[in-house]
Amino acid sequence: MTAHLYRDPSAPVPERVRDLLGRMTLTEKVGQVNQRMYGWHAYQRHDGGHWLTDAFRAEVAAYDGMGALYGLQRADAWSGVGFADGITAADGAGVADMVQRHVVENTRLGIPVLFTEEMPHGHQALDGTVLPVNLAVGATWDPALYEAAAAGVAAELRARGGHVALVSALDLVRDPRWGRAEECFGEDPYLAAEFTGALVRGARSAGVAVVLKHFAGQGATVGGRNSAATELGARELHEIHLAAARAGVRAGAAGVMAAYNEFDGLPCVASRTLLTGLLRERWAFDGLVMADGGAVDRLVRITGDPVAAGARALNAGCDLSLWDACFPRLAEAVDRGLVAERTLDTAVARVLALKFRLGLFEQPYRTAAPPEPRSGPRELSERIARASVTLLAHDGAVLPLAPSTRRIAVLGPNADSIAQQIGDYTAPQRPGSHHVTVLDGIRSAAPPDAEITHAPGCDLVGGDLSGLPGAVALAAAADVAVLVLGGSSARSDDTSFDTNGAAVVTSADPVGMTCGEGVDLADLSLPAGQLALMNAVAATGVPVVVVLVQGRPHALPDLSGTAAAVLSAWYPGPWGGRAVADVLFGAAEPEGRLPVSVPRSAAQLPVFYNAKDHGYRGYVDQPAGGRYPFGHGLSYTTVEYAPPRLSRARVTPDDPTLTCRVTVRNTGARPVRETVQLYVRRLSGGSSWPRVRELRGFVRLGLGPGERAEAVFAIGADTLASVTRDLRLAVEPGELLLETGPSSAGTRGARLVIAPPN
Repeated sequence: MTAHLYRDPSAPVPERVRDLLGRMTLTEKVGQVNQRMYGWHAYQRHDGGHWLTDAFRAEVAAYDGMGALYGLQRADAWSGVGFADGITAADGAGVADMVQRHVVENTRLGIPVLFTEEMPHGHQALDGTVLPVNLAVGATWDPALYEAAAAGVAAELRARGGHVALVSALDLVRDPRWGRAEECFGEDPYLAAEFTGALVRGARSAGVAVVLKHFAGQGATVGGRNSAATELGARELHEIHLAAARAGVRAGAAGVMAAYNEFDGLPCVASRTLLTGLLRERWAFDGLVMADGGAVDRLVRITGDPVAAGARALNAGCDLSLWDACFPRLAEAVDRGLVAERTLDTAVARVLALKFRLGLFEQPYRTAAPPEPRSGPRELSERIARASVTLLAHDGAVLPLAPSTRRIAVLGPNADSIAQQIGDYTAPQRPGSHHVTVLDGIRSAAPPDAEITHAPGCDLVGGDLSGLPGAVALAAAADVAVLVLGGSSARSDDTSFDTNGAAVVTSADPVGMTCGEGVDLADLSLPAGQLALMNAVAATGVPVVVVLVQGRPHALPDLSGTAAAVLSAWYPGPWGGRAVADVLFGAAEPEGRLPVSVPRSAAQLPVFYNAKDHGYRGYVDQPAGGRYPFGHGLSYTTVEYAPPRLSRARVTPDDPTLTCRVTVRNTGARPVRETVQLYVRRLSGGSSWPRVRELRGFVRLGLGPGERAEAVFAIGADTLASVTRDLRLAVEPGELLLETGPSSAGTRGARLVIAPPN
């Protein structure tokens, strides 16, 4: 017989929560909604072992428990954790057990602690598998592949004792000047929603709860400035910035993280309209709302008082803090009448419910034995990298590199750097690991008798041209020059950090970063040294292939007279060099499609494809469109699209179902993996001014030379719905074009009438 109901695993979760809440003191309740300790402060490493710190013991004692512990296994330049003093894969489960055992056995009620870990593109821990960044994931247009990869890295996290994964998924690249562009799946809400759902399903299959970052609209900050204000109206928020969150909630996300940015004058963490009115009441979401790091403390600027700041966030609907000094004082807020204890109980109940659902009361510990090696996530990381490589431009002759190509000059600052290939939010990589830079990949893929030469030619940033002559000499002696340019989010021991871990990079101290959290750019052009290298190498007359390894879409000049081919490889991860080489040599076909529009310059922003359709013709000195449009991506063959065919040309809001078919034919001599895209363009009707077009579906077809196939889209309410005047989704009468094609700028349409109901 179970002593208390909350200990009975057969009892319904709400009853267990109610029983446990009734036994808790106010202090214990406050402890359950706090996550103020950095996990790497909970342990120290001595003589190869790990020991609990006095600071951790004191934190547990202060609240007779601990709600959640963030980043126990995090390792990076900000935390200062590396292989000398951190937790490896072999130690992870044992250290997690040690921490959990102390909490369970040294508190009155024995409530387990939640271990919250960063999983932005892989588990951010020593020996954790690193995936390509989200922009690369978006470039695959393959949610099923990402779902499998998310399941693999979540299984690694769970094997090491982690319970909750924090994953960037909800932000959109509306302004590529924003340094966190690499954390987004792209600029489009439908594409982001597809990958967000895949992420949640994959992680849940491995027993890991997901908290989605960031809710909401953080990618729309003014000027691409990190954590700044937005000028979003409610309609723009609903039409563009909530689709991914809605998909994640439907897929079973355990929580969302309230973003730093403000909406309608209030930081998201203090917005009751957003966190309670929309999320809880309209969407019926019963999971957690977590504050971003130190976000509640920022409310003191409004309230003038940390106790009132904590109360403001709790009243708005925030359940769990992150590193702040305000939530620990919620007992004072209750005593002062600033927040009702029943409101605190509601937040505590959500934290406890997650712990019950994860089975932590029945199985709080993992085995202390090292987890079995998993090859799956690493293989999937490389598959994502390969599928994400996008051929932006091609003269039709240089690629794939012919077997007769014997002399290849591999140049540029990103040709031989793993650190500059893996993106932000990554742990130190184990020395001696079998990682593959682009230079490594080319050396392995080239014929045995090929001569591969290499020189950086310039630094990543700045205008130092001292390395130019040597690089130009190598290019002049080669059959082809591969220029690996782009950006870097690599942090180092010399990087300065803000209190929340964002890099502090200024024009006076640019270090070596051009992207990442805290690294926003005013000018999106490639750095001066890189442009000089490209022009100097092109002047030799040797064919030039440009490979862009980057975390944001850099503005590109017209390269038609400079480069024979241009490829984009958003930070492709530790094995991305092999993926790039496979595409260069034709062992793999280029499959990637742009998840963002590539601008010509920062001066023409915004260039996202789904702007409001006001017929803008562009500036006098620059066109309205970007250099390369959303959805764009070439292959080594040619593909022909027939016009779309609709099974019905007239539907009603009550019965909006139909089928759209389009025949696609490979007219070339090589196989292709074609991404057929479906867009909706409203011609008349609706509740607001229409957008140019909106992605509402995509199908990936494998076609051999000369082969044809039919892409079939099942059209229903989800495809045709728009945001109404009351900010709800509904199918509205009007006339639409259903468009299909290989990109947002290459579509053909069929008219569809949505007739008013009788």
